[in-house]
Amino acid sequence: MLVLIAVAATATLTLGRLGIPLATLPDAIAGNADGKEEFVLERLRGPRLVVALGAGAALGLSGALFQSVTRNPLGSPDVIGLAAGAGAGAAIVALLLPDTVPVPTGAVLGAALAMTLVYVSTGSGFRNRGRLVVAGIGVASLSTAVTQYVVYAVERDKATALTSYINGSLATRSWDHAGTIWTVLLVTVPLTVLIARRLDIGEMGDDLATGLGARPNSTKSVAVTLSLVLSAGAVSVAGPIAFISLTAPQIAKRLTRGTGPHLALATLTGALLLVAADLAAQQLPYFEELPVGIYTMALGGAYLGYLLLREWRKGVL
Repeated sequence: MLVLIAVAATATLTLGRLGIPLATLPDAIAGNADGKEEFVLERLRGPRLVVALGAGAALGLSGALFQSVTRNPLGSPDVIGLAAGAGAGAAIVALLLPDTVPVPTGAVLGAALAMTLVYVSTGSGFRNRGRLVVAGIGVASLSTAVTQYVVYAVERDKATALTSYINGSLATRSWDHAGTIWTVLLVTVPLTVLIARRLDIGEMGDDLATGLGARPNSTKSVAVTLSLVLSAGAVSVAGPIAFISLTAPQIAKRLTRGTGPHLALATLTGALLLVAADLAAQQLPYFEELPVGIYTMALGGAYLGYLLLREWRKGVL
């Protein structure tokens, strides 16, 4: 997986008209770039790549944590509307309260509200898969409507700047955005490592986990909180990018053939998926510079349809 990430990252920096020649890329990364290469590495593609790696990793880990807690392959932050809620919160503070509340804080609050609405509206928490999907669609639609209203209610120049963000975009990302998402990872990953063993034990069932001293209820609370913060952090820097949280843990699970999502591999898979999707957004002819969220939405939507069909055939929907 690390090799694939390295290949995708190298392609991001070297392909296209503005790409850095592969032969000079090591020197450029070492700080010897000048002229066009310096601009591409320091201003254009470098920050964008680092944000993609961080946001993808955060989304992959967020989905793995949430699916581990719910034991539900459909229980991902984007399916239940958490990402859309984070996007709505970020849009509100960015456009209506720009000097009062930080955007990441707005994203966390929006995500928390969306998660609460889904949890309450299902009547059974996150366990009933059919209700979870329906409630998630409803909350996501409501959050999207709020975001659209805020965008159209403010001045046109401010709204235009947020249009691509709504669809999930890595264009014009800066080192400040990179610092934000990697700070989120720096805080949440060590905490995830501390509860990873308990989550593995929890896959055996709450009764057995309690008997082994894993404290399943407190572990789930911490995991859900970490999932929320990770998802909101990614949304705050890249917008509500869809379906990375859904697909990355399932791909990791199939690669390891385990009973639950593999946290580390899901994190790396999320990073790879987003970097690869952004590479396509930059390089595919006729579709250049479409928001990366459109690519992930198209691929993830097809995968969601597959999951729904599989769950229906099993009789759990």
